[in-house]
Amino acid sequence: MLILLDIDGVLVPANSWKKPEFMEDGFTAFSPGCVAALNRILLETNASILLTTSHKAIYQVAQWKNLLKTRGINAKKLKRLTTDSLKTTRKDEILQWYNNTRTPNEYFVIIDDDKMLNGLPEYIKSSLVLTSSSVGLTDDLADEAISILQKMHINKHKQF
Repeated sequence: MLILLDIDGVLVPANSWKKPEFMEDGFTAFSPGCVAALNRILLETNASILLTTSHKAIYQVAQWKNLLKTRGINAKKLKRLTTDSLKTTRKDEILQWYNNTRTPNEYFVIIDDDKMLNGLPEYIKSSLVLTSSSVGLTDDLADEAISILQKMHINKHKQF
């Protein structure tokens, strides 16, 4: 199982009236509530993380693992998209991943605040959990993500 994970608007709510808090490593602090919601998804599904954030190229995977761990997220397996967010949209990055890189029959959920993802084909969009940029990942949205991953798993086994 795989979580395609954005950061801004998911783990770091974007509030224009509030200056973001930065940690010693120079990256923004994550919202504790958003972290708790993500950790619950990770715990209940044993999913890996695929970073889709526009920040993904700033650090190597090992550095990302450490950055997430410092913020209370223990990702057992972590990868990142290799596409350039400055040259393509998140929607196109996800389509490229789905068509070219995704492991066949892999269960996935996309957690993002990018409303452009509503334009994904339905067979991918059905795995989208869209957060509010100013709120981020909530417990209700975590339930939705868990449900998507569990339904994919159940539906896969019903086929046999």
